[in-house]
Amino acid sequence: MSADPRAVLTRPAPPPDVTVAYGDHPEQLADLRRPAVGGPARRLVVVVHGGFWRAEYDRGHTGPMAAALAALGHPVAQVEYRRTGQPDGGWPNTLTDVLAGVAALPGLAAAALPGLVAPAPPILVGHSAGGHLALYVAAHAPATVGGVLALAPVADLAEAYRLDLDGGAVAALLGGGPTEFPDRYAATDPSAFVAIQARTVVMHGTLDRQVPVAMSRSWVAAAQGAGTPATLIELPECEHFGLIAPDSAAWPQVVGALRSLHDDLPTIDAASPSR
Repeated sequence: MSADPRAVLTRPAPPPDVTVAYGDHPEQLADLRRPAVGGPARRLVVVVHGGFWRAEYDRGHTGPMAAALAALGHPVAQVEYRRTGQPDGGWPNTLTDVLAGVAALPGLAAAALPGLVAPAPPILVGHSAGGHLALYVAAHAPATVGGVLALAPVADLAEAYRLDLDGGAVAALLGGGPTEFPDRYAATDPSAFVAIQARTVVMHGTLDRQVPVAMSRSWVAAAQGAGTPATLIELPECEHFGLIAPDSAAWPQVVGALRSLHDDLPTIDAASPSR
């Protein structure tokens, strides 16, 4: 792995096999990658990228990760969404875009990659702000989500605002702080909705300087108390970006967590309707 963990953000990747639109806006897109390994149709893996919801970070930086997951035999979609710094990004469009994308992508992927995508709710793999969005979708549209792998998620927006993570990233997303917009925080902050139906695995490096591991510890403890089938995996030698870098020491553990999550979910007959 590069000496600079952030190098993964600009690393090139093979082009996607197909790009599909899930809406009319130019940012309502997803890149699809077909599994490189033959076999029966599998659940779609939807990668929700991070970047603190900001326009300068798009789905491109998850290309190496998505290509590596496809090489393991998963059909993969890298979902894009409107982001802060764009004229219509932030509240509420960032949130509603991801809701719409996750709902539409299994059908779009099945049509674009015939015979490769099982008719079942996808597994969401979200990193950082993408982890927040994955938890948000799982809480607000549970029927569209099969499972969640949240990698260093921003799991407490009010605390992230208090800590001023990435220089006001949460304020840019929601328009201000919790006292100014309590309804927005109540609707979007994972700490306010810990009861999630989907099997959820949270992974976080203890060396993370972008998103404190304490957020994941608190969210998982509260989720388990609320009956959510949630697990926390802490990686003692991992920082923030190693979780999405296929050449990092943490990557085999990410792959193992995804495989375990996939195998824990009900098997779906390719001829059966989605549950």
